[in-house]
Amino acid sequence: MYAERVLSGMRPTGRLHLGHYHGVLKNWVKLQEEYPCLFFVADWHALTTVYDNPEVITDSVWDMLVDWLAAGVDPEKATIFIQSKVPQHAELHLLLSMISPVGWLERVPTYKDQQEKLAHKDLATYGFLGYPLLMSADILLYRADKVPVGEDQVPHIEFTREIARRFNHLFGREPGFEDKAKEAVKKLGGKTGKLFEELRKRFQQEGETEALEQARLILRDAGSVSHVDLERLHGYLEGSGKMILVEPGALLTEAARMPGLDGQKMSKSYGNTIFLREDPATVTKKIRTMQTDPARVRRTDPGDPEKCPVWQFHAIYSDADTRSWVQQGCRSAGIGCIECKQPVIDGVLKEQVVMHERAQRYLDDPALMRRIVADGCERAAVLAEETMRDVREAMGLSYR
Repeated sequence: MYAERVLSGMRPTGRLHLGHYHGVLKNWVKLQEEYPCLFFVADWHALTTVYDNPEVITDSVWDMLVDWLAAGVDPEKATIFIQSKVPQHAELHLLLSMISPVGWLERVPTYKDQQEKLAHKDLATYGFLGYPLLMSADILLYRADKVPVGEDQVPHIEFTREIARRFNHLFGREPGFEDKAKEAVKKLGGKTGKLFEELRKRFQQEGETEALEQARLILRDAGSVSHVDLERLHGYLEGSGKMILVEPGALLTEAARMPGLDGQKMSKSYGNTIFLREDPATVTKKIRTMQTDPARVRRTDPGDPEKCPVWQFHAIYSDADTRSWVQQGCRSAGIGCIECKQPVIDGVLKEQVVMHERAQRYLDDPALMRRIVADGCERAAVLAEETMRDVREAMGLSYR
């Protein structure tokens, strides 16, 4: 019914590093060659955790956009925009909040996980509780059927699908839908119909996916019910009436392989990053001072690449011959750690040369970057308004 479309965003909470590049941006560059893509700065999402320090957002937005373009995101192939510049995001978030059970939000797996990780912050706010719903509004607003996420974000996509079903169930029905659906329930038989209603309520009110699956099994085995009534019953159960909001699909991406300078995940909070567009001298110094296998106390001591953070960089930046040279030379003490690090330095610097070149035109002419974003916001707003017209009409809000 709707065209294929990819949507993805990134929160502006500081400088981007190679972890962002290998984990997100390289995938964006690939996707823009295959699908219509919308990439947005999620500045409202950033406020959910840094509401007490909004200067971070102000300082990060434009630098992050330059990093995107430096990484190869092409404004001729993808729509680039800022979330807060398209007010329909807030409008749809508000309207969806009217129908979203609080229990559904509280059960999103990352809710408690993030509270524990950010225990030093006061996150007892609706903004933090409701950020999965804002994410759902972002996706549903553009009827995006493909959302690139890692495995840990799949529950957010399923939550969005459930919100879309609930909205479509409440507002996308045919005239007299509920009465017709209740008549169809009777055709299931007294005992089965009663069980179906109980399961439907458990799913609609409590979000129990097990109840949803049990009810679907009942419909699968309901051989005496007509096809039309089965469609009504599926809509009654899970909201698949008129499709106003499109259920998105998760476009699974590989976990980021980019390690930090200490072998942990690259993160600003660990102080182990190499930033995009970092100056060559700093990059060289950072890699030369990386920790190596602690067993190599002296130059003549053999080592084990598997225990060395530098080896993880070789896995990304070095070819097969170089990796073989490292394995043999390290284990036999035939090469020293400084020698081992040099191909990594060369690989990172070569990658960043292109980024520096792409970024320079936007650094020389900031107005060019702002024009790109203004055009992207305008294109995004057109798509968003198409959805909101249908949403307002369905909810009885398109007054004349």
